[in-house]
Amino acid sequence: MKMKLVVIVLNKTECMEELLEEFAKRSLQGATILESRGMMQELSDEPEMEFLFSLRHMLNPHHRENRTIFMAASESKVPIIVDAVNQVTGGLDQGDTGILFTLPIDSLIGFEVKES
Repeated sequence: MKMKLVVIVLNKTECMEELLEEFAKRSLQGATILESRGMMQELSDEPEMEFLFSLRHMLNPHHRENRTIFMAASESKVPIIVDAVNQVTGGLDQGDTGILFTLPIDSLIGFEVKES
């Protein structure tokens, strides 16, 4: 079975709980969640960069951090994960919602994959 590492950087952190509930409803498991900050968020805290990022802050004052979600999943589950994320967030194609990408997993030890 081909496995993928699904990485979701969720900017719309207010959707986090609902997203995890949606994953559970769809029998998606094995998510690891990290608090994270993007480069632009980090640079905006630098005094010499403050002016350059003030407009961005005015447009989105609540976006100070994001969540990065890692999930090992069979290749067949990836479309289900993408659908769940888009349903809960309103679509990753909307600005400043987040990103999702996958990477191949060559070896996976310590995690049992259940196909349903």
